[in-house]
Parts: sequence; structure tokens; C-alpha cells
Amino acid sequence: MRSFRKSAILIATAAIGIGLTVTGCSSSGGRSAEEPQGASGSGGKAVSTPRMKIAMVTHSGEGDTFWDIVQSGAKQAAAKDNVEFLYSANKEGKEQAQLVQAAIDQKVDGIVVTLAKPEAVKDVVAKAVKAGIPVVTINSGAQFSEEIGALGHIGQDEKVAGEAVGEELNARGRKKAVCVIHEQGNVSLEERCAGVRKTFRGTVENLNVEGTNMPASTSSVEAKLQADKGIDAIVTLGAPFAAASVKAKEGSGSRAEVDTFDLNAEVVKRLKADEVGFAVDQQPYLQGYLAIDELWLNKTNGNVIGGGKPVLTGPAIVTADDVPQLEEYTARGTR
Repeated sequence: MRSFRKSAILIATAAIGIGLTVTGCSSSGGRSAEEPQGASGSGGKAVSTPRMKIAMVTHSGEGDTFWDIVQSGAKQAAAKDNVEFLYSANKEGKEQAQLVQAAIDQKVDGIVVTLAKPEAVKDVVAKAVKAGIPVVTINSGAQFSEEIGALGHIGQDEKVAGEAVGEELNARGRKKAVCVIHEQGNVSLEERCAGVRKTFRGTVENLNVEGTNMPASTSSVEAKLQADKGIDAIVTLGAPFAAASVKAKEGSGSRAEVDTFDLNAEVVKRLKADEVGFAVDQQPYLQGYLAIDELWLNKTNGNVIGGGKPVLTGPAIVTADDVPQLEEYTARGTR
């Protein structure tokens, strides 16, 4: 695994308490967590801090396994921290804003939110902050986090991640890439493709597909490959679309290499089979875990992870060489 480091915006992540043993899930109430081991290594009972309620509202589309991993991290932190965890999502900005308002109405103790479509949600998120509800942004829209008054942002810098992909394509001798955007209007996806374009010495063309319709997405990629035989790299922006692009490649007779942002068990399987060249891991488990932990630490100890600056969880380039270790983690839903 190779981490891509560029510029002073990179902040070291503090993975507080990751790897703790927990019992049960706190998403439906009750204190069932084991306290983390102390410095002495001795175990303890559940945290004694008051029960909290934290809502996470994301832009996830139906069936996007990335967000299952984010929730896995959030739920483990919630179990440790005596937090009731509430999750909701909608890929449409207007509906996501309504979900944030619902969290405000429930008088939650904290909100974790994505800013993939910032214009649609920033006003209601600012409203939460004004009401005294601390907010942590994750995954997308880092540049808007401070503007709305969030404690901080946890995720990867999407443009830097895209630049890492461009450099990797150069190293692999690629000349022409298609960047597959599965959700139009998502600023993070657009930033990824822009980053690829900045560092890649070849040419890059964006291709918009219908991300909530996988057969249609596959057909769109296949048609593009049939129309342009010069494409030698397919860059997908989400793990589920890597498999779709492998299928499209086979259907079109193309010899292009499929590479992808994000990681799941299926991508690891295809890395092992040499059907995917490399993947960009932004550690979604860490995003969910640290977001809950930051809100708990802020409430109970006045802490702000990263001093309010973006805390980066990626990118890291993973290849077939990393498969033996990754198989263990993806099997349990943490990578």
C-alpha cells in the first residue's frame, strides 16, 4: 500500500481507540460497550459519560457498499462511546437537507454530514450549528466545512486523490483514460476527475452514467469503449462501478485497464484476479469512526481532532500486492 503525500494540507490522522473490542451495537439504545483499555492495558466497564444521540446524514445512493463500511466504523465508535447512532441518506441534495432538518427536530447531540451537494444542504447545516448542535463533515465538501461552522472535516482531499491516480496511470504507461462519473452534480466526483486530468500526461474524458442503474451504467461504459478503441484506462469513482466496468470491457472487447477509487471485498477479489489494476483507498471505516469519536470527545472533553483543519484518511494506492492483508479486513467489513 502506497500513501500519496502532497503539500502541507495533509494532517496526520489520530485513530483514537480503533481496534477496540465492543459488545453489541448502540444504534437502538442501551449501554452495551466495553470501555477501551487504558494506558496500563487493563480493561474497564462501559464509559460513564451521559448517553448521547448522534445523527449521520449522507448522500449515499441505494446499494452503495461504501457507506456500509462508513457505518461499520461509526457503529463501533458509538458502541464504545455510549452513543445512540441514527443513520439516514438520500442522494438528492434537497432530500438530504430535509433529513438534516429531521435530525435537528429530534434534538440530537451532534450531526455528521456529507457535503457532496453543498448548495442544497449548507443552509440547514448552518442552522444546526446556530442551534448549538455540533457538526462534523465527512467524505465530501471539505472546502465548505469551515464556512458552515463545522468542528472539522474527516476524509480525503479529492483533488489530491485524483492527482495520485494520474501519477499512477503515468507510471503504468497509459495514454487515454475515461473517468466514469456515477452521480452528476457531486462536487467530490468532479474533483477526482479534475485531479486525474491535472497530473495525467495523457488525455482524460469524463463519462456520466446512471449510477443507480447498474445495467445502464455498464451499457454506457461498454458503448464508450466500442466507440473509442484508443481508451486504455477506465477510472471508476466508486467500488461497485469497477465490476460493472470489467463487464463492459469484456463486452466491448477492449483491452483497457480498469482502475477505481474506493475499496470493498469485490474490488479486492478483482485485484487478486488481475481484473482491476489498482484502487484508491480513502478508509471509509476511519471516516465513520473518527466522526463519532470527535463529537463524543468534543462533548465530554472539549477536544477538536486536527485543530479544526481537515483530517485526511487517504489516499492510498492499493494493488494485488496488498491483497493478502486486505482480504482479512474486507471480509469483516472494515475496509
